[in-house]
Amino acid sequence: MSISPVILENIIREAGSIALGYFKNLDTIEVSKKKPRDFVTEADIAVEKYLKNALAHEYPQFGFWGEESGQSANQESRWIVDPIDGTHSFSKGQYFWGISVALEINQELIFGVVYAPALDDYYCAEKGKGAWKNARSIKVSSEDNLDDAMIATGFACLRSYLEENNLERFCRIAQKTTGHRRFGSAAIDLCLVADGQVDAFWEQELNLYDVAAGALIAAEAGATVTDFKGNPGIFPKQILVTNGKILGQLLPLM
Repeated sequence: MSISPVILENIIREAGSIALGYFKNLDTIEVSKKKPRDFVTEADIAVEKYLKNALAHEYPQFGFWGEESGQSANQESRWIVDPIDGTHSFSKGQYFWGISVALEINQELIFGVVYAPALDDYYCAEKGKGAWKNARSIKVSSEDNLDDAMIATGFACLRSYLEENNLERFCRIAQKTTGHRRFGSAAIDLCLVADGQVDAFWEQELNLYDVAAGALIAAEAGATVTDFKGNPGIFPKQILVTNGKILGQLLPLM
């Protein structure tokens, strides 16, 4: 059975509508912690439940790995889902959060979608067929000078307790670049690289569901996706995504 981009978009936009329903009534929803500083809301649970059921109905041959419900069924061919990437931003009423859905078959990413409902930006990619934002083809920036580059990163909650918590790396890179952004959602950060809005993004100690869809979208838009040593591939524990032109200038700072 082939994947219909239209059916997939309908499912994910409906998930976005569910999330927006909660987003517009933040004062009434329950926010709890899975771990210190690691937030989860009623919306995360509801959106993931909907996606799990809707995707299983349309594509029962695929398993599921969601941030909130874990792994189920066939993990050789599976949907990888973060129902709300940027939960803390969501819970504060900020717009930079997104629904991330990727299809992985035999350890290869085939489809990736990141939808930012509060911005109504729908990013998608199919392996070997390019990347799009709101049905418009996108590509990475042409910036080739690190001094003039805009870079995004993150200081996610659980990593703050680590000895290597990204602060020293940020300080090194911040001194060598012009613009620095911290949006709070790795999925959206990766799409901003794909769309040429930022020139590179890095973060560490993430999970595959944080980056799977966004990394495919970035790669299909022409980005390099590596670890901090420049090895190609998707490494959630050390992910560096650039427009390709500033990779060599960034690596010595990583």
